[in-house]
Amino acid sequence: MLVTYPVATVMLGVVAVTAGGPVHPGAVLWGALYGISQAIGVYWFYAAVSAGPISVVSPLAAVLNAAVPVAVGVALGERPGEMASMGVVLAMVAVVLVSRESPDDEDVRTHRFTSKVAWLTVGSGVAFGLDFVLLHQAPVECRLWPLFFARAAATVLVFAVCAGSKNFALPSRTPLRLAVAAAILDTCANITMLLAIQKWMLSLASILISLYPATTVILAIVVLRERLTRWQAVGMLLTATSVSLIAAG
Repeated sequence: MLVTYPVATVMLGVVAVTAGGPVHPGAVLWGALYGISQAIGVYWFYAAVSAGPISVVSPLAAVLNAAVPVAVGVALGERPGEMASMGVVLAMVAVVLVSRESPDDEDVRTHRFTSKVAWLTVGSGVAFGLDFVLLHQAPVECRLWPLFFARAAATVLVFAVCAGSKNFALPSRTPLRLAVAAAILDTCANITMLLAIQKWMLSLASILISLYPATTVILAIVVLRERLTRWQAVGMLLTATSVSLIAAG
């Protein structure tokens, strides 16, 4: 975060200037709140996956991530069609099934889902869910400026935490290159997420974005050699089905 956020801030600043649009107070306010919420969520999420099984923490956080904006969207009067609503329900079931752990999984045996990990997971999931809600409030006419102020606010927060803990050690070589690559991916992800939220219902866009655990599980299988259980396979199929239903609805 010490490298990724500042680099992403610069990149988003360049993109925001290129895209144009006015800078309203709403873009600064909601963008900054979104950035702070996301930074806190990311910190709690990293703390959870470092202490607990990633195959459980990631999908569970995603369920809460999806539930918060869906509830807010419905409360604000959004009414998805029947097929889309079915897709939302299937998506919720999908992330739960994908989260089922295998008793033979080395990550599960060495990292237990303790009460501390549970609280960190719940906190990160709720914070991530609030991200969608806060960003949805930003003025559409400001285009990409809310993202710039989001990353700028998050960078200030990260620097403040590092200063307080006296931990300004920068990564070197491969970790540094990975951090820069993460900044590029972070920038692309934030831009596409903002465009989706601006052009679609909050409840539907957020639920589709929350299906990222399917990708996480695939990477865990390939990189960490985790085993895909029968229930996880069913969850992956439901993920694909839910995306089709939501897109059709």
